[in-house]
Amino acid sequence: MKTKEQFLHILSRFQQDDTVVSVEPFGNGHINDTLKVCVAGGAPKYILQRINHHIFTDVEMLMNNICIVTAHIRRKLEERAEEDIDRKVLTFIPAKDGKYYYFDGENYWRLCLFIPRSRSYEAVTPELSHKAGRAFGDFQSMLADIPEGRLGETIPNFHNMEFRLQQFRDALKANAAGRAGEVEDLIHEINKRARGMCIQEDLYRAGKLKKRINHCDTKVNNVMFDEEGNVLCVIDLDTVMPGFVLSDIGDFIRTGANTGAEDDENLDNVSVNMETFKAYAEGYMETAESFITPLEISLLPYGGRLLTYMQTVRFLTDYINGDTYYKIHRAGHNLQRAEAQFKLLQSLEGHAGEMDSFMGKWL
Repeated sequence: MKTKEQFLHILSRFQQDDTVVSVEPFGNGHINDTLKVCVAGGAPKYILQRINHHIFTDVEMLMNNICIVTAHIRRKLEERAEEDIDRKVLTFIPAKDGKYYYFDGENYWRLCLFIPRSRSYEAVTPELSHKAGRAFGDFQSMLADIPEGRLGETIPNFHNMEFRLQQFRDALKANAAGRAGEVEDLIHEINKRARGMCIQEDLYRAGKLKKRINHCDTKVNNVMFDEEGNVLCVIDLDTVMPGFVLSDIGDFIRTGANTGAEDDENLDNVSVNMETFKAYAEGYMETAESFITPLEISLLPYGGRLLTYMQTVRFLTDYINGDTYYKIHRAGHNLQRAEAQFKLLQSLEGHAGEMDSFMGKWL
């Protein structure tokens, strides 16, 4: 952790001249370091973040994406004659050289306005799932007319199933940690489903599925709410990039509609919460109907299976590689994660007909 004087120097490189009284850690993000900046009078005014440039290797592209997206959303809100727009879209402060980040020789930093009288939630309830669905559907709807090619991929191939399977096959071939023989049953289950889990790439090549601007991290805690529980805006925009709509409903199903934990030691705890799925889907479709196609609607439940399968593959790949990517907290942690994700996948497969039937009301 830097000293207050070091933080003051970083803040002085941005186009702001407030008297800073404190800089304190804020939130529980796992990738970037986030700090709350309070100014004279004691009120929080800014959020200062250290960008993890080991994950987001092209910071220039990252911040260009974010600036395009936030400016686009602001214009859409103005066209709607929305009130209190500064609380409904993130506002980033440029550095004194005009860039929207500052490099101190070692780390990259960015500064945005703190959204006053706002809060986020960690718990997932049907009511919050419905509101989150509306928020992410509206987010995609506002960005649907950004021309193809305007945004770059901040994490290349992030939700590319063919790429993730190739990583898996490379791991099996190398068998760096000598663990492949321990997990033959799970390897078989992954291989058995592999072809069917590459549908979106096949449809894209056939010209039947288009790429859209997605959030790619659709969790309840990435939505900000006001004091009355109304949605203000979607935050955590680092993974906003071109992809398929299946990602944004699929990742919520994988994380929010799981009755267990991502790494649950008791697999009996793990299944899909259909009430959560239905609430999110209802909310999402209320705001996404303006742009979403019948094919995309029909594939949304498949998106939940796809993202869960993808995470099963990624956890098992890391286990086979010797735990080189994800942080682990105990021996066999990545295998435990993979087994829990596979159990959720099996539950989603068992409910596939019910989920498809539910989405049929919009077809």
